Amino acid sequence: MTATSAQPAIPATMRAAVLHGPEKLKLEERPVPTPGPGEVLIRVEAVGTCGSDVHYYRHGRIGDFVVRAPLVLGHEAAGTVVACGPGVDPRRTGRRVAIEPGTPCGTCGECRAGRYNLCPGMRFLATPPVDGAFCAYLAVHQDFAHDVPDSLTIEDAALLEPLSVAVWACRKARVAPGDRVLITGAGPIGLIAARTARAFGAREVLVTDVVPHRLELARAASATALDVSRTPLPEAGYTPTVLLECSGVPTVTGEAIRTVGRAGRVVLIGMGGDEIPLPLSRVQNHELELTGTFRYAHTWPTAIALVASGAVRLDSLVSHRYGLAEAEHALTVATKDATAVKAVIHPQR
Repeated sequence: MTATSAQPAIPATMRAAVLHGPEKLKLEERPVPTPGPGEVLIRVEAVGTCGSDVHYYRHGRIGDFVVRAPLVLGHEAAGTVVACGPGVDPRRTGRRVAIEPGTPCGTCGECRAGRYNLCPGMRFLATPPVDGAFCAYLAVHQDFAHDVPDSLTIEDAALLEPLSVAVWACRKARVAPGDRVLITGAGPIGLIAARTARAFGAREVLVTDVVPHRLELARAASATALDVSRTPLPEAGYTPTVLLECSGVPTVTGEAIRTVGRAGRVVLIGMGGDEIPLPLSRVQNHELELTGTFRYAHTWPTAIALVASGAVRLDSLVSHRYGLAEAEHALTVATKDATAVKAVIHPQR
C-alpha cells in the first residue's frame, strides 16, 4: 500500500464504455469526476467483468433493474488514489486500493444492524442508475476504497469483489474445519468459492460442472471435480455438510439439496429463476438450513488477508485481458472461447 511521490496530472476528461441499450456499447468522452466530501478519486487500473455486466449488455436489465439511461458497467475494480475530497486525509493520495462497489445510506435499520448489504438505499456501481467502473477515473467514498498491500497485483485487488461474494457465502454457511462442501457450478464464483472453502478449513470440496476446462481449474483449486454430464450428482455418492449453489439453475439446485446430509447448510449464491422446485421433505426431515446471499458486508479485510497470505490465489482465474476500447470483446468472449473464465479490462490502456 505504498504511496508514490509523483502522480500523473489528472485530465479534464476521460474515456468511458457506456451502454445505451442491449448490445449497444459506445466509447465516449466524459468529464473526470471531482471527489466530494469524504470521497477519493481513483485512477481505475483493472476491472473484472461479471455475469451481471454481461446480462445488462445482452438484455438491458436484470429483473427490476432496467437500463433506462446510458449506463457505465463494471463493479469489480481497483486502482490508485489520485485526489482526495474535503475531509479525507491527503496522505491517501498514491495508495493502491480495491473498490467495494456499494455505498449504503449508513442510517437505516439494516445499516445500523451491520447488514449494510441489505440497505434499501444502497448505491451500487453498474446497477441502474449508478454508473460503474468501465472508465478511467471514479470517485468513491473513502470508506469503500480499501488499501491493499504491495504483495497484491492490481488484478488481485479488482478480484477481491468476487472473492468477497465467496467469503460472505462461506460465513453464511459457517464453513469450518471438517466440513464436506459441495459447490455446484465452476464459473468464477464457484471456483473462488472452492478456494475460499478450503481456506476456511473444509476437509473436502467437490465442484460440479460440465465444462472440462473449468473442471480442471477446480482441480487446481484443490477440489475434486465431477463432470455431471458423465456422472449425475445423485450417483456420485457424495453427502456434503454444506452446499454452496453457484449455478443458478433451478433443476441443479433441487438435485443438489437432495444430497445434503442431516443438519446441513445450504447457501444459494447463483442468480437463476425467480422460483425453484424445493425438495421440502429433504429440508424438513434432515433439518437443513437454507438461506440466500445478497452481495456481502464487512468482507474486504478478510479477502485481502486471504490473498496476501497465499491462502487464496486469484491470478489463475484471469483468462483474458483487454483495454477499455475492447470492452465489448470482454463482455462477449465467453460466447466465443470455451476457455474463458474471467476477462479483465485495463482502462488506462
